[in-house]
Amino acid sequence: MLKEFKKFISKGNVVDLAVGVVIGGAFGKIVSSLVDNIIMPLVGIIIGGIDFTSLTLKVKDATIEYGIFLQNVVDFLIVAFCIFMVIKVFNKLTHKKEVKPEPPKKTDEVMLLEEIRDLMKKENKKTTKN
Repeated sequence: MLKEFKKFISKGNVVDLAVGVVIGGAFGKIVSSLVDNIIMPLVGIIIGGIDFTSLTLKVKDATIEYGIFLQNVVDFLIVAFCIFMVIKVFNKLTHKKEVKPEPPKKTDEVMLLEEIRDLMKKENKKTTKN
C-alpha cells in the first residue's frame, strides 16, 4: 500500500495539481486585494460613495451582509476572467494551427483510369438520351 501511495504521489499530475492550488491561493489573495482596495472603492465613489462592505439587511435578529457577498462576486468574476485570459494565451502559444496535408499526387495509372471513367459516363449519357 505504501508503494502504491508513493507511485501515486510521484506522478506528475498530483504535483502539478498541488503547485496549481498553491499558486491559485496566492493569486486569489492578490485579486481579493485588487477588488477590496482598488476596484470596489472606485465603484462606491461612482455610485455615490457607498461602501459595499457595510451594506447589510436586518431581518429580526439576523444580519445579512449582502455587500460583502457583492464584493466576493466581483472578486470571483475578476479571477475567472484572469484565468480565462491566461488559458487563452496558453492555448495560443501551445496549439499550432492545423496545416492540412496536401493530397497525394495521382499516379499516371489513376489519372488514366479517371479519364476512362469520365469518357464512359459521357458515352452512357449520350446513349440514354437517344
